[in-house]
Order: sequence, then C-alpha cells, then structure tokens
Amino acid sequence: MSIFEGFLSTSETLAAFSDGNFVAAMLRFEAALARAQAAEGLIPEAAAQSIVGTCKVELFDVAKIVRESGRAGSVAIPLIKALKEAVGLFNADAVPFVHFGSTSQDVIDSAMALVTREALTLIEADLDRSVQALLQHATRHAATPILARTLMQPASVTSFGFKCAGWAAPLVRSRIRLRAAAARALNVQLGGAVGTLAQMKEQGAAVRRRVAEALVLGDAGATWHTQRDEWVGLGCEFGLLAGSLGKIATDIALMGQYEVGEVAEPSEPGRGGSSAMPHKRNPVASMVALAAAHRAPQRVAALLAAMPQEHERALGAWQAELAEWPQLLMSAHGSARALAGALPGLAIDVARMRANIDTLRAELPKAAADEWFDPALAQHAAGATLAQVDALRAQLKGIR
Repeated sequence: MSIFEGFLSTSETLAAFSDGNFVAAMLRFEAALARAQAAEGLIPEAAAQSIVGTCKVELFDVAKIVRESGRAGSVAIPLIKALKEAVGLFNADAVPFVHFGSTSQDVIDSAMALVTREALTLIEADLDRSVQALLQHATRHAATPILARTLMQPASVTSFGFKCAGWAAPLVRSRIRLRAAAARALNVQLGGAVGTLAQMKEQGAAVRRRVAEALVLGDAGATWHTQRDEWVGLGCEFGLLAGSLGKIATDIALMGQYEVGEVAEPSEPGRGGSSAMPHKRNPVASMVALAAAHRAPQRVAALLAAMPQEHERALGAWQAELAEWPQLLMSAHGSARALAGALPGLAIDVARMRANIDTLRAELPKAAADEWFDPALAQHAAGATLAQVDALRAQLKGIR
C-alpha cells in the first residue's frame, strides 16, 4: 500500500485485509477443520482440542510468516509449519493431524472468503447510507427544476429529485446483486490435494459441511480450486458498483463547478482545500470515487484474465487473482465510504438551479424557451420521481 493509496480506501478495509487479520482467518479455518474432523471421527478429540487451542493469531509471528511466504510460494506453507511447531509444544501426538487432508488453497481461499465478507458488510453499510440520502433528496426535490444536460450541453428541464432517483437506482441494483453474488461465491474451500478429499474418504463431504457451518460460509458441494466463475462474478459486481458510484461523482463534480454552482459537497475545516489557492473548495469525495472508478476496471480485467487456470491447481493465475482482489475491494469501499459521507450533507442550491434555467431562457426565442426550458416542466418529472422512490424502497425491503 503506497502513500497515494491509503486515502483512497478506508482504515476498516485495510484492517480486514491486513496481514494479521488474514492469518487469523486462516487459523479460524484450521480450527474449524480440526473440530469437524474430530466430530466425524477422522482425528482424535484430544488432537482437535490441541489444534483449536493453538489457533490464536497472537501466538504467531505474522511478519515472519509473510516473509517466508515468498520463498515457499504460499502464505499457507509457513503458517502450517508454524502451527505444527506450536501444537507440538503442547501435544506432540496432535501434530500429524494439523491441516489433515487439506491443502494450501483450501485455507487461503476460505480465509479470503471470510475477510471478503467483512469488507462486504462495510461496503453494504455505506452503500445503504448513500441510497437513503439520495432517496431523501429525491423526495424533497421531486419537483425542483434543474437543467438536464446531454452531450455536456443544456438539454431541457428535469427535476433534481428525478436526477437523484436516477443516481440511487443503480446502487439499489448493486446492493441486490452483491447480496445474491455473495451467497453464491462466499463458500468454504475444501478439496485436499487435487480436490477429491481422498484422505478423508467417505467423511469428506460431511467435514466440509461442518466447516462451512462453523465459519458461516456456504458449501458449494464440491471443490472450486480452478472453478473461479462465481468468485470472479462477485468481483465483477464490485467493479460495477465502483462504476455506478463514479457516475454520481462525475455529475456532482460537474454540477459543483463554480460556473454551474448547483450542488457542493459538505464543507469542513481542512477538507478540499488547495495549497496554492485558498478560495478553492475541491470535491474530495467525488475525487475518491472517481479514482476508484478509474482503477476498478483493471482489477476486474485481471480477475477475468486469471480464470483460465491449469488443470487442478493454477500456476500464477490464482496468485495474480489473490493479489488483485483486496485492491478491488479497497477501492470499492473507499468509493462507497466517500460518497456515504458526502451525499447526506450535499449542499443543494435551488436558487442557482433556477437561475441557470432563467439565464438560458433569456438567450432564446420565447417559443423555444417555453417549449424546452420552462421551469414548470419539472412537474412532469415529479410523479415519476416519487414512483421510482417508492419502487426502490420496496426493493430494499426485500433484501433486509
């Protein structure tokens, strides 16, 4: 994470994908695996208790594990080595049962699902704040006249509420699609060396179900080591969200230009200033959202490019996916958080909106002005705005 990336994300998402939190998630998988295998009679109960009791991240040198992962080719290898050493200090007989029947990708994919769920919860909360703010603006300004603009030029009169409802609609759809995609993608990974759970024999499927239940993850019913469609599908949804948030940010930035002056992001000391021009009020939230919208397509493209994976375990493609995934979610949450902070307090200058219409009307022949730029045209958008708000609220209730 460079000095230029930190403020484009959030401290919470950075913490979710931090080294320590990821290792802790891997240890949660190992503990759940041991419990499940003991419950199915695959390993002794005493061994499971020793493993579970040792799966505490504070017992491990996370920095050392990360350093050694480069040489090993996987962060799981030095972790399992350290876990066996730690278990052996208390119960040498339990060491052969650590990570029994599992493989590196099982623990890493499962941990990634766990930390992704944490990040998704954060994104959903901020997305909800943005949607609620937009729906409130849409209701309040359902009939507030404003110039619509097509091809960057004045087009006709719409209402600001109609514009806000149009901003909210893709966010609601993203909310619904993210929930559905997460339900399909956030699954435990457990297949063993080549995906067949051979070492666990007939108990393999039952162990996987138990691990999934313990971690509150889904059970896909089979391994998905090189079947990345559902996982990448979730990644694509994060990319779509970043694009929708970027569209809102684009409009706010354009409407906030001094020459237009129709809306402005909330102002506070130290926010959006300039090192050279003290009069400036830069749209920082829009800047963060636009940065995410510019970066997300490359992240999503990298996930798609990594899908053709060799046989039963990828050489390089899965590793590339792992590296891109946190960056995509960090951008998505940075964007969601930025707009969630700006939209509720958006400064809306109704008088300036009306003045921009009147200025244009004064420059046109009366017939053209009355046909296209009469402020009363906003009334035609009011009914459609309120109907759309009601429909969006109903959709949101369906996913609560």
